Amino acid sequence: MVPMAPFPALPETENKAPVSLSRKAKAAIVVRLLLNEGADIPLEDLPEELQAQLTKQMGSMRLVDRGTLGSVASEFADELESIGLSFPGGIAGALDSLDGRISKHTAARLRKEAGVRQYGDPWARLRDMGAEKLLPVLENESTEVAAVLLSKIDVSRAAELLSKLPGPQARRITYAVSQTSAVTPDAVDRIGLSLAAQLDAEPMKAFDDGPVERVGAILNSTPSVTRDDVLEGLDETDAGFADLVRKAIFTFANIPKRIAARDIPRVIRELDQEVLVTALAGSEAAGMKDSADFILENMSGRMADQLREEISEREKVKPAECEEAMATIVTQIRDMEASGDLLLVVQDSDDD
Repeated sequence: MVPMAPFPALPETENKAPVSLSRKAKAAIVVRLLLNEGADIPLEDLPEELQAQLTKQMGSMRLVDRGTLGSVASEFADELESIGLSFPGGIAGALDSLDGRISKHTAARLRKEAGVRQYGDPWARLRDMGAEKLLPVLENESTEVAAVLLSKIDVSRAAELLSKLPGPQARRITYAVSQTSAVTPDAVDRIGLSLAAQLDAEPMKAFDDGPVERVGAILNSTPSVTRDDVLEGLDETDAGFADLVRKAIFTFANIPKRIAARDIPRVIRELDQEVLVTALAGSEAAGMKDSADFILENMSGRMADQLREEISEREKVKPAECEEAMATIVTQIRDMEASGDLLLVVQDSDDD
């Protein structure tokens, strides 16, 4: 329901009798009264057929006496006061209200079944988009379409987009803007619908993360023998993908390169000491002595001495126990990163 301005005061009329008018005539009277009082009524939001009917009804009417005007206004005010809840008219309005709350697939299917267009005013949607999303339109669409787009969006956004284009292309589009005076409203509407649909037509994703992140996460939790074997196979199949996966993988061996020295105490606080001792005690045999030394060197001296003492007293750690402990530490670090409690150091492109 569109919020209305306070209804204009009318002179009291005696013995108000029910007015024998059609609802169309009453609607025309109310609209005329509100417009006379300077109210901003978004009649363009009505279906075109209703706009046409209202216009024809107003064109067919002449004078309305004050008693009739008062009765119609009172009836309209009473109806407004009795409304407890209003719903958007039709499937199009319902879909707009539920935008972002039902799946895109369901919304698209319902629109197709009902034969309703996706956007009431596509240009309102386009004006809300950032320059980074609109720039590809200027780069890839025809000069004429780009000119219409620049003419319909905010001046500041249009200037920002022009500044990002090569000089010759910017000049061609700017000149084309001067040729848009003959473009019909219907053509502008169709262009807006096409651009809005094109820019919003992002395919639904089955996975939140990309393939590199998914493979990296899987290999993070696999035994090192399996991980190395898989990476060797990827090297033969797609060396570029294998390299990206290696950078996405975080293992116990990556700790010196990916964890800042100042963050080691925070990581340790989140770990069970028995797990930490097991991983450190088996690190040399597993070829991970550098990681163990890095951890011990970047904690308090008292705690490091205590851990070294426990490690020296620890019986030989089985490889499976050591790998499980290291995997637990890696999982804890990954969880801290995901929650924003830890920022991993980004590897340079030439890092192994």
